[in-house]
Order: sequence, then C-alpha cells, then structure tokens
Amino acid sequence: MAQQASLQAERRAASGKGVARSLRRTGKIPAVIYGHHRAPETLTVDSAAFLKLLAGISAGSTILDVTVDGDTPVKALIREIQRNPLKATDILHVDLYEVSANEKITLEVSVHVVGTADGVRNFGGVLDQALHKLQIRVFPADIPASIDVDVTPLGIGKSIFVRDVKVDKVEILNDPNLPICSVVAPRAEEVVTPVVAAEVTTEPELIRKPKAEDEAEAKE
Repeated sequence: MAQQASLQAERRAASGKGVARSLRRTGKIPAVIYGHHRAPETLTVDSAAFLKLLAGISAGSTILDVTVDGDTPVKALIREIQRNPLKATDILHVDLYEVSANEKITLEVSVHVVGTADGVRNFGGVLDQALHKLQIRVFPADIPASIDVDVTPLGIGKSIFVRDVKVDKVEILNDPNLPICSVVAPRAEEVVTPVVAAEVTTEPELIRKPKAEDEAEAKE
C-alpha cells in the first residue's frame, strides 16, 4: 500500500533566480507541478513544513495530496529535490509530478533486506548488496513503501537476482539477470612467513705484524 501525506502549496506568478532567492530568504521553497496532461505550474511551499514532511516519508514513493491555494487536492509524487550541496537542509527547488489513479507510473523504490543469510550466520560470509533501489511500473495506489528481499536461505557463493523477486501488482523493470545481493566467502587471512636472516660466517681477521717488528722479536 502506498504511503500518503499532505502538502500545502501556493501559486506564484514570478520566476527567475532573483525571485527564487527572495522566496528562500522568507522561508519558502520554489516548486513546480506538472504531469498528467497539465501544463507546468509554478508554486511555493513552506520550507519548515516540507522538511518536517520529508522526515516521515520515503520521498520518492509517497503519494502526496497537494492542495494549491485551497483548491481540490491532486495526487502527486516528488520527482526531484534540489539541495544546497553545502547544506542538505537548504532545499533550493522541488519538482512535483501529478498522477492519476487510472494510469501506471514509473518510479524507483528502495530494496529492504530481510533476515540474516545462512552463509553469513553459519560460515562467516559477507553479504554484498549490489542494488539498493529497483525501478518499477505500477498504479499509484499499489506503490510499495519498499521491496523486501529475504536473504535467510542464501549460502556462500549464492545470489538473489532481479528475476527472483515477485511483488503483487508491481512490474519490475530492471534487467532480470542483475544480482541484487550475494554472499561472498570470508577473505582468507594472509599468512606472513617470517624471514630468516641468512647466517653470516665471519672469517677471523688476520693481523700481520710489521716486518720490522718481526725482526725485533727474532733478535730478542
């Protein structure tokens, strides 16, 4: 069942970078809504209310009831959030995409791994998750909050592929042969062989006495 939430918005006539900066200084976020055969319409949303909304939903897969200037709410998805790269809570712009209950839409949902793989639990393997999102096609009312993948029976060297995942009323669009997650064998510890120093044989140093000293000793 798709998550749902509400969002209040206001129409705006002016646009441009200068207008957008002015709006953000007053606690507003520039936005646009489009889709479902409607012309794009420029909006503003309250920054504090939008940040609070984001804290409780999966932004890319939650159906919003968007009310514009008190009109009848329309269903929409958040298509894009532009953020200040230096401050994630500073949102620069929001794209909303209106949807119809009778039309399928394409979107990405998160993959949620469930359980502990047998190869990890009993053989010390490592779970490697290659795909964290799946692209799906679905009616708005049937959007899952996430797609659960049970890895409990997965042994060492085994994988779960896109083709192995089945979700009611959901068409998965990714390549069916792509692995979602695998269990790899633990990395063998490298055995370091100690280096034995080569034995050095030292010849005794021969000290020859000077010839003059030898002759002196012979005379004594």
